[in-house]
Amino acid sequence: MNGIRVFLRTAIWLVFLAMSGAAFGQDVLPFETTAPHAILVDAKSGSVFFEKKADELVQPASMSKLMTMVMVFEALKAGTVTEDTEFKISVNAWKRGGTSSGGSTMYANVNTNVRLIDLMHGAMIQSANDACIAIAEGIAGSEEEFAARMTKRGKELGLENAVFRNVTGLPKPENRASVRDLTILARYVISEFPEYYKIYGKPEFTWNNITQKNRNPLLLDYPGADGMKTGYIKDAGYGLVGSAVRDGRRLILVVAGLSSIAERKEEAQKLLDWGFRQFKTVDVYAAGDVVSKARVWGGTSRWVDLVIKQDLRLALSAKEQENVEVKLTYAGPLIAPVKAGTPIGTVRFLMDGKAIADVKVETANEVAAVDSIWSRAMDSLLILALGG
Repeated sequence: MNGIRVFLRTAIWLVFLAMSGAAFGQDVLPFETTAPHAILVDAKSGSVFFEKKADELVQPASMSKLMTMVMVFEALKAGTVTEDTEFKISVNAWKRGGTSSGGSTMYANVNTNVRLIDLMHGAMIQSANDACIAIAEGIAGSEEEFAARMTKRGKELGLENAVFRNVTGLPKPENRASVRDLTILARYVISEFPEYYKIYGKPEFTWNNITQKNRNPLLLDYPGADGMKTGYIKDAGYGLVGSAVRDGRRLILVVAGLSSIAERKEEAQKLLDWGFRQFKTVDVYAAGDVVSKARVWGGTSRWVDLVIKQDLRLALSAKEQENVEVKLTYAGPLIAPVKAGTPIGTVRFLMDGKAIADVKVETANEVAAVDSIWSRAMDSLLILALGG
């Protein structure tokens, strides 16, 4: 008897249409950036708000460590390693990524064993090359094998033309990815591994009695910034994958090919500022508001009100105001007795068919069951005739 019922909420449409006058009447001003490659997307839906040569392949430098860490997160999830698994800092890892290498390092001592969670902090906060090489050797036997796995897994995630020849992003002409590829990785990490994404936002990490600050310039003073990864090599210039949240809306940006640290920070902040200005926060519902009704079978009432538990505020762009679709989905009809506060469905806001927000709904009140066979038979007839 139970099926999935989908309803369009006309009342919600009216809220959005009412807000679309003065607040959204002006055209969106165009944005210009000195970054040779740039993209700005919504983290939840993937909607692209700005792009510039977003599909051209570049050397991602240390931003490719996002893919390195994806492999680690997936290994942790699969249970093939744990946070306490220890990996050896080999002579190779120490020479190519350690103190004497001249690059980013966590200063781990050669031939010592380091827990995976500490290597992750070194790689994600300090961009430590020695940490990445040690992880690759420990999981795959060699950096080359691990990098090949990165390329293969990247294609499965949608990075169709990306190629990874090492795990550090150190200069290698064959290393290639687009800024769009990097947003795919960022969205994947944020949505699937939130517990590890938080490491990207830590301000510093200490290892071997040496404290190093996080290299992400947005973390210093940009409101709502909490990740992700910088990159630099001479041939590619300065790049950044960054993310920030305002009014519950998360944006992800990638810039690449900039000429200095200062320009990288300035262009990233400008792009985020422009992005957040495109949105207007709308109060859609207050906690306890009735959003719809659900059909009840065999109860003292044939309907029960559905409410949301928390306030709902959405940050929507002018484009989304015009194109947003709102659906209420629940499994029904409900079979009495129905308890108050029973979670049964979701109000989903969609943009171009992609969800930008989901809000759980629950029953507002109790509906007792009836003993009458005739009443239940009548309910069955109504459901067959009219649907749930």
